[in-house]
Amino acid sequence: MNQTYSPKETDAILVTDIQIDFLPGGALPVKDGDKIIPVLNQYINQFAKAKAQIIASRDWHPTNHISFQAQGGPWPPHCVRGTEGAKFSPKLKLPEQTVVISKATDPKLEAYSVFDGTNLSDELHKRGVRRIFIGGLATDYCIVNTVLDALKLNFETIVLMDATLGINVHPGDVDRAIETMLKNGAKQATTTDFPLPEDALPTETAKPDQLEQKPTLRSATKKKARMRSRGVNKQVRTERKG
Repeated sequence: MNQTYSPKETDAILVTDIQIDFLPGGALPVKDGDKIIPVLNQYINQFAKAKAQIIASRDWHPTNHISFQAQGGPWPPHCVRGTEGAKFSPKLKLPEQTVVISKATDPKLEAYSVFDGTNLSDELHKRGVRRIFIGGLATDYCIVNTVLDALKLNFETIVLMDATLGINVHPGDVDRAIETMLKNGAKQATTTDFPLPEDALPTETAKPDQLEQKPTLRSATKKKARMRSRGVNKQVRTERKG
């Protein structure tokens, strides 16, 4: 029997990389990636009603990032900071209080996990978060790596299965990612595991351009002793559209 979840203030929902370049028509699209946005909006609305933490991550690459093919990486240029493709989808309804996390900002380091090179862990602990619900793109890259790091950092971690999609570059990648997450202690849930409150009305959301200009959390220093996710550092910096 599945567990029933009721979001609370000590919970956080992490909306992972719902950016234009990862959606149909973008530079590195996930097939049908736009179809999970209404489901994410439903989750976001419910978590906002419960006064839980709303976190939205984004790739925020420099033009010469190591993951790009010109630098020997596997991917075409995507989510270059300040470009149209790096913006959140205008269909994503993020509240004004959303905390924006920029990742993969160092040109020499790959960073699929939202914990990699950011101070997300410190921020979650500071806000009293014990449980993280994770959805977004892509299951077999940023989602699986973020989930594994969250578990290593001792957060209870739930994957929102109806609000994630993968790339499946190699057949079976998504299935293997899901198996790995569950084997390491992650739980899974869908909207049917979240009874809607009677007053589940839409919350006021911020315009995408406002969120693009919000202070974001990132790291500017390196740690010598890194866990697989390369650890977390602390620095707050305002990034604006270029």
